[in-house]
Amino acid sequence: MSMRPQLFTRGLSGLSQSTSANDAQSPAEQRDDAKRNFLKTMRPLPTQHYWNVYFDRQSKDHKSDNDEYNVQLEQLGSPIESVQDFWRYNNNTPVDQIKMRESIYLFKQGFKPVWEDRRNINGGSWTFRVPKSAGPDIWTRVQLLAIGEKLQSVLDENDQLCGVGLSVRFNSHLITVWHRDSSKQQSIDGMLACILEELPQEIRPKPDNYFYKKHQDHAGFKAPPELQAVLDSQKRTEKAEADAKNQPELPVDASSVP
Repeated sequence: MSMRPQLFTRGLSGLSQSTSANDAQSPAEQRDDAKRNFLKTMRPLPTQHYWNVYFDRQSKDHKSDNDEYNVQLEQLGSPIESVQDFWRYNNNTPVDQIKMRESIYLFKQGFKPVWEDRRNINGGSWTFRVPKSAGPDIWTRVQLLAIGEKLQSVLDENDQLCGVGLSVRFNSHLITVWHRDSSKQQSIDGMLACILEELPQEIRPKPDNYFYKKHQDHAGFKAPPELQAVLDSQKRTEKAEADAKNQPELPVDASSVP
């Protein structure tokens, strides 16, 4: 994952320079010119991470017996490197025109919106079902929580936010928030609390309209062969630990106590 250095504006000293033309301007015109000059000297406000936008044109596989959908993932445009880049992308992406069963994702560079991706395989996500009328507004707010690192700040220190997504269904939008480690309960609880606290009451999803799920628990999850052995080993270890915790203690034989 690529981290962004903290950048600051520079060259602001030039704003104090005046010209003879300014002497002939009204105070209001001088303020407007000063504002324009200030904006010209500002460097783009960088995001802490690089972010990629993906579009998923899911197409029905007519050769499949189980009526599955194949993922056709496409990366759109250049990586988002600044707040200005984000608004340029967001303001020019008509979410209300995304078709049924298509999806759009905003993910940190290094992660892909695929359950079976090596960096996602042990993760999970919250899914929020929201009305289409409120979907674009909620989507923008959730994306800002992601690129502004608000969601990352509520995760377990050993966990990472992967990205967020929006999928179109018949009468709703599904907004998802992905993280890397589904074993971190602090992360699971923190993401939900963050989303609900940051959304205005009038568009906040009701409790029966959101749920959490591990990627591996999805019916369509299928790990690549090279990772399946790792997952099987993890499951055996987890089962052994659970069995050890649930094993009752042996009673103490009083006759053997000196």
